[in-house]
Amino acid sequence: MSRIGRAPITVPAGVEVKIEANNLVTVKGPKGTLSRQLHPAMGIAMEGNEIHVTRPNDLKENRSLHGLTRTLVNNMVIGVTEGFKKELDVNGVGYRVAMEGNKLVMNLGFSHQVIVEQPEGITIEAPNPNKIVISGCDKQQVGQFAAEVREKRPPEPYKGKGIKYTDEVIRRKVGKTGAKK
Repeated sequence: MSRIGRAPITVPAGVEVKIEANNLVTVKGPKGTLSRQLHPAMGIAMEGNEIHVTRPNDLKENRSLHGLTRTLVNNMVIGVTEGFKKELDVNGVGYRVAMEGNKLVMNLGFSHQVIVEQPEGITIEAPNPNKIVISGCDKQQVGQFAAEVREKRPPEPYKGKGIKYTDEVIRRKVGKTGAKK
């Protein structure tokens, strides 16, 4: 049995969960509403203030879907209560970011500014010129948007210039050695 899939999901107070036909799960909470169509083979049941995910048999596909389904529902519950957040650091001389309305304007060493539109359901903040905070209730959407922002100028291994996650460790390389006489 999947240890992750077997664990029940506790629904906190103030969160409303609806499980409709064909495994359409809708979770409503203080931070927003999330809806997701999950695999029809999985059994999702609400018992009191807990959600249980079951699988029909021990086929390889159902075993792999068991833990996945439970994690997706759990992330929806966490997202509407606490939300998810990714922090990015901008390193480099002259590299800086700023918010102009709902657009993230980045100076990343190109001859032009890189402008990224804020998608619906996501909040972008630039508390200082070297930091970007991306938050929202959908974990997948927050992670995807953070990856797209990082992709504009990924960190390079020699000086570490570029956009990196705050908790990311960049493996540094040694540059050229001095001229030998």
